[in-house]
Amino acid sequence: MTSAYQPVPLPDHVAWPAETMQARAEAFLADIRRRHTVRDFSDRPVPRALIETCIRAAGTAPNGANHQPWHFCVIGDPAVKHRIREAAEAEERDFYAGKAGEEWLKALEPLGTDPDKPFLETAPWLIAVFGARRSVSADGVLRKNYYVPESVSIAVGFLIVALHQAGLVSLTHTPAPMGFLNEICGRPAEEKPYILMVVGHPADDATIPAHALEKKPLEAIASFL
Repeated sequence: MTSAYQPVPLPDHVAWPAETMQARAEAFLADIRRRHTVRDFSDRPVPRALIETCIRAAGTAPNGANHQPWHFCVIGDPAVKHRIREAAEAEERDFYAGKAGEEWLKALEPLGTDPDKPFLETAPWLIAVFGARRSVSADGVLRKNYYVPESVSIAVGFLIVALHQAGLVSLTHTPAPMGFLNEICGRPAEEKPYILMVVGHPADDATIPAHALEKKPLEAIASFL
C-alpha cells in the first residue's frame, strides 16, 4: 500500500437478519416495478430542493478512482428549455428521416416515439448529465478520469431511482450527438453530454407503451455458476 491510502472503518453498514434482507429486497423489487419511463408530463412545479437531494444521491455512485467524473446541469429556465427542444428536435428529425437506419426505427415502433419532444418544455426540470475526460479534484489538481461512461451510467441509474423514490417520473432522452448541450449549458469541450433527463410529475392522462411492460424473466437475464 502507498502512503496515499488511508483506510477507515466501514461506516453506516447495517446487518439485517436473513429474513429481513429478503423482505427488504422483495419490497424494493415491488416498488421499482412501479417505475416507468414517461413522455407525458405535467407542468406542475417541483421544488428545486427535491432535485438537489436526488442529485446528491446520484453523486454517491461508485466510479473510476473516485474521481466522480460527472456534472449535472439542471435546467428550469423556460427560455433555455425552449432552445434545447429546438436543437433536440432538429437532430431527431434527421434521425427519423433515415439517419437511424431501418432496423433501429423498426425497433422503436412499439414505443410510439417521433421527432416531436414537447416534454422538453412541459416538464419543470431537465437534467443534462455530462462526463468529463479530465476534471479538477478536491485538492485542485487537474487529473485524467477513468471509466467515465461506466461511472456516469451508474450515477444516472442512482438518479433515476432517487427520483422515483421521491415520487417523480423521468425520461432518459438521448438525442445524438447532443453536442448542442455543451453550448447551451455552458459546459467545456472536454465534457461529453451522455443523457438528457426529463423530470417532473406525470400528466393526468399520461400513458406508457404496452411494449414497455414486457420485461425479460430472470432466467433470460442472469446465470448462476
